[in-house]
Amino acid sequence: MARPVIGISAYSEQARWAAWDTQATLLPQAYVDRVAASGGLPVLLPSVPDVAEAADRFDALIIAGGGDIDPARYRSEAHERTGFVRPARDTAELSLAQRAFDRRIPVLGICRGLQVLNILRGGTLIQHLPDRLGGDERHAPAPGRYGRHRVHLVAGSRTAQVYGRTEFEVATHHHQAVDTLGDGLVVTGRAPDGIVEAIEVPGHPFAVAVQWHPEVDDDLAPFTALVKAARSRAAGAPLPT
Repeated sequence: MARPVIGISAYSEQARWAAWDTQATLLPQAYVDRVAASGGLPVLLPSVPDVAEAADRFDALIIAGGGDIDPARYRSEAHERTGFVRPARDTAELSLAQRAFDRRIPVLGICRGLQVLNILRGGTLIQHLPDRLGGDERHAPAPGRYGRHRVHLVAGSRTAQVYGRTEFEVATHHHQAVDTLGDGLVVTGRAPDGIVEAIEVPGHPFAVAVQWHPEVDDDLAPFTALVKAARSRAAGAPLPT
């Protein structure tokens, strides 16, 4: 059986390589490697208009991590620490997520991807966690460096089923997080400080999002679960709800 195609939302950023310094569509290699190692065929989805039309050509979707979402998308004024806002990416990922919900395409949100799903469903974000946590920056300890903390998952949730356990340590780098939860979403994981770390969509074949960065850890569980759901969808087999 052909490997299922996994679409991954990509960045449009200024980048340097060889003799070049120009705008590029890019994505950290770890996402691609984890999908390939899990049996999927990774395909990058650029931040272009109508990219959601590609939904009929992939079997599952990953909404990747990245910069902050425009606070206007959730009816808020921008915090002074909100940054790296890319309106074209916001539009592309929100449309991709909506198409995944409409077509019941398996979807995995990672870091920013969790926030995209929350905003799509009408939720809001804490724009700078140290403000809420009294200056604590454990969720993003330094630029370009991941922190680590434990998460606790709700027993019996899809997220806990994916990982096969309810408590473990994760790699983290985010300064924003869920504030008001979006309609139809449920919280399935939290950090010890209470910050939302996992959400899912009940009734959807596979719609799971985590605030941490599983692509930089060795555990392939969320990627293998997504690929399994994608393979079932591609084969026309019924998926669990």
